[in-house]
Formats: sequence, structure tokens, C-alpha cells
Amino acid sequence: MNPLKSVNGAIITSLLLMAALGFALGGSGFSVQNLDRWLHIASGVTWIGLLYYFNVVQVPALAAAAADKGGPGAAGISKYVAPRALLWFRWAAVVTALSGVILIEFAFRPAGGGFMQVMALKDGFQIIGIGSWLGLIMLFNVWVLIWPNQKKVLGITPATDEQKATARNVALLASRTNFVLSLPMLMCMTGQSHGLPF
Repeated sequence: MNPLKSVNGAIITSLLLMAALGFALGGSGFSVQNLDRWLHIASGVTWIGLLYYFNVVQVPALAAAAADKGGPGAAGISKYVAPRALLWFRWAAVVTALSGVILIEFAFRPAGGGFMQVMALKDGFQIIGIGSWLGLIMLFNVWVLIWPNQKKVLGITPATDEQKATARNVALLASRTNFVLSLPMLMCMTGQSHGLPF
């Protein structure tokens, strides 16, 4: 069976290829910190990638589908695509945040900057601290504003048409807020170790 014909097969193949390349290239040796760093990166790419998909592709496509009175409508996206994308989106956010907290402890505790020092924006940890705060605000938006309101919009939670309209607006504004915060957050996350671009 071709592993590329299923999502699980492709994920497993990618993980095996990653491990093979890591060992073949000599890497820096296996450690929990290195594994956590890659989990943080992979889940972060998934989370932010889906955030961009929603804001740049899905929301405009749904608006166009609603405006196209003779077209196929938005039911396919709302029924089949959005719930699956939101599942990956919200859990990628959790994994990114948790692996980020662990990574902060591994990477910055030896220099006197564990999670609490980073979150308090102590000297030497302001950049990663601001990035962490932006990430946590985005995580809050995902679970407290976007997901509960999307459940109403998608009909997972019963809601009147008026409640759905309100929920759609709240979810959109929270998602757009995350979209706006994403580039500053990414800059700060990488800027602590690699420098700021400005």
C-alpha cells in the first residue's frame, strides 16, 4: 500500500524520513529538549498554517459562495472542511503552547529565565516573553472565542440565526486578531535566538 494515499501514512512517512535524516546527518544527538523543540515547531506550523488558511482562503471563499446565488453554496466547506480544520487548529494550538512552556524551561532555565521569568519579561527575556504572551493570547482566543462561536456557526451547538450571526462576527474578529498577532509573535519567538529583523 502506498503511504502517500492516506494522511496517517504520509505523516508516518514524514516522521520516518525526518528521523533517518537526523541520524544520517549526525544531528546534535537525541534529547527530550530537541524532540520538544521540533514538536513546538511542527505544531506551531500547523496552527499558524491553519490560521492563515482560515483568514486568507476559507473566509473569503465562504463569502464568495454566499454571494453566488446560483453556485454550489458553502455547505460542503461548513459541513466537511471547517470542522476537521478546526479540530487540527485548536489542538495544534494546545500542543504549541504546552511544548513552548517546556521548551522555555529547557532552553532558558539554565540562564536564569524559566517560564515565570520569561512571562514577567525579566531582563534578557523580554523578546521571548512578549512572543509567549502573544501566543497565549492567541491560544485564549482559539478556545474561548473562536471555537465556542464556530460550534454555533457550524450547527454543532444549537443557535438561532441571530445567535449564529453574532457568533460568526465574534469568531471572525478573534481569528483576525490572531492573524494580526501572528507575525509579531513569530518574530519574537525566533528573535530571542536569531535576532530581530529591525
